[in-house]
Amino acid sequence: MNEISFIQDQIGYQFKNPALLTQAFTRRSYSAENGGQDNEVLEFIGDKVLDFVVVKLLAESNGHFEESRPDPMRWGKTVETGPFISDMDEGKLTELKRQLVQKKTLAEAIDNLGLESFLRMGKGDVENEVQNAASVKEDLFEAILGAIALDSGWDLAALQDSVSIMLKPDEVLQSDEVNYVSEIQEWSLRHTGTIPFHHFEPWSMQASWYFPKDPRCIYGETPEDTHFACELQFPDVEHHFVGYGKSKNLARIAASRLAYEHLEKNDLLQTIRDEIDNPNKDDSISQLEILSRRGYFPLPEYDFQEDHDSDGNPIWSCKCTIAGVHHVTSAKSSSKKDVKKQVAFEMLQYVLEEL
Repeated sequence: MNEISFIQDQIGYQFKNPALLTQAFTRRSYSAENGGQDNEVLEFIGDKVLDFVVVKLLAESNGHFEESRPDPMRWGKTVETGPFISDMDEGKLTELKRQLVQKKTLAEAIDNLGLESFLRMGKGDVENEVQNAASVKEDLFEAILGAIALDSGWDLAALQDSVSIMLKPDEVLQSDEVNYVSEIQEWSLRHTGTIPFHHFEPWSMQASWYFPKDPRCIYGETPEDTHFACELQFPDVEHHFVGYGKSKNLARIAASRLAYEHLEKNDLLQTIRDEIDNPNKDDSISQLEILSRRGYFPLPEYDFQEDHDSDGNPIWSCKCTIAGVHHVTSAKSSSKKDVKKQVAFEMLQYVLEEL
């Protein structure tokens, strides 16, 4: 039940039938050994739901109707009339949709939510560690969405909320100077070793008791038409942060912004450049490894080649690469040790400047 509670808070949806959530995390290999239903049909449902919700999000964020007028039947509401006008052509919308629903994006979303470890798998899957495969994480994302569709009775608002929370489409659809959700998540992973914990509740002025005032909490402003509150917590961090918004995703962004501003104000928002006191060539190999051990990137890889000049003296070539860092450094030297320091120092300078 603790696992189910954690997962529900991470995806922003509370199941009326928790068996559906359990099924979403159950691979066929587990069912073959233990009986019960697997998640493959839920994957099928979730795949189709995801396409529809993403298209809806793209249409809402990049288009509008030609006219709008007050709705005489509903106070404060409008009626949209005339043709639909899109700010982007079909090609650009297709590319944005592709980015949002591709395997890599869905797998990264599961990583960011910390959900792959809850998969129920058969012995062969466990031995092969298939939970780390991008395709398995993609399947899990779609199965969760399929479970929400069935549990909610195909409630479009609930589905859109969960897609926004799990997928973070605003990272693709808008270019804010600071992406507070991602920044806070990366800070939490580096400093606590875990992702931050989010808890969502409905909110209104008449029901503000959902989050009774707590001296440990930092509260954000409540914009008009607020429907949700999000409480953000870090392990071993005294303060909690409560943000509000019209949707669960907007409430999470507001809470993340509060946390970011608090860390920045208290000089706790350490960057990669703060990790190394004195970047230098002699220590560059160990300094790169320190940054890697602290979670900024995987360990560097060095590729050596030995040639000889006309007098038979050795000439060493070396390339330094880091998985996920789109930069390669290379150098030549008569000394294998020196050439490794050269490429390490150039890579160190690059990551300190660019990451």
